[in-house]
Amino acid sequence: MTIKIMGLALMLGLAGCSGTNEKEIEKVPDKSAQALFSDARTSLDNGLYQKAIQILSAIDSRFPYGPISHQVQLDLIYAYYKSGDAAQGLALTDRFLRLNPAHVNLDYVYYMRALINTATQENLFQDLAGIDRADRDPSAARDAFKDLKIVLEKYPESKYAADARQRMIAIKSRLARYELSVARYYLKREAYVSSANRGKYIVEYFSPSPETEDALEIMIICYDKLGLTDLRTNAKQVLAASYPNNPLVAK
Repeated sequence: MTIKIMGLALMLGLAGCSGTNEKEIEKVPDKSAQALFSDARTSLDNGLYQKAIQILSAIDSRFPYGPISHQVQLDLIYAYYKSGDAAQGLALTDRFLRLNPAHVNLDYVYYMRALINTATQENLFQDLAGIDRADRDPSAARDAFKDLKIVLEKYPESKYAADARQRMIAIKSRLARYELSVARYYLKREAYVSSANRGKYIVEYFSPSPETEDALEIMIICYDKLGLTDLRTNAKQVLAASYPNNPLVAK
């Protein structure tokens, strides 16, 4: 899905929280909000996420201002995430944050939005095949990183903080690999200035990381090609200090 298409999907998702049409909602029994909520929770516990979405959407539609309305929306966010419906999940998290800026569970909403964005970057078949797709658009990964950072900085005591920190480390590596793939792309096409700048960006914003050594190598090669002796020397000194056994250090 392209960024434009994703954006359109999000706009459409804002038109209604549920993503479930009226006929489907009508299939949900005519019960009290609490009774329906109990049914939805049972569906969630059993992994029946589409059924849970249908019931929760009905509650949200029939009882929009009820005492459990916020919890219904929080559970809907989770159900959308588990069902793989990123567009509806992101639309609902954005809506919840906009309408409830002081809610007690905002740490959870930011955390879930990060998980949804992270999920859009994953591909089970590529992961199983060992295919590294570092060249994919990292926009969703960047958005996830920002939300996880909010959890850590604004809600340091949150029960999601520890996991948020670990996920940030993984995303940091993902973003560094993306920048490295772009740097190599430019280097291959002899766009040395652009390649060197990408390498510098990795060193400045993603160090320490496994990609830092490769980034410094690219910088040295590019500066050498451009005749920028001082910059080449500086990059080589950093490489020697951090990676003394690198083959370029002895050259």
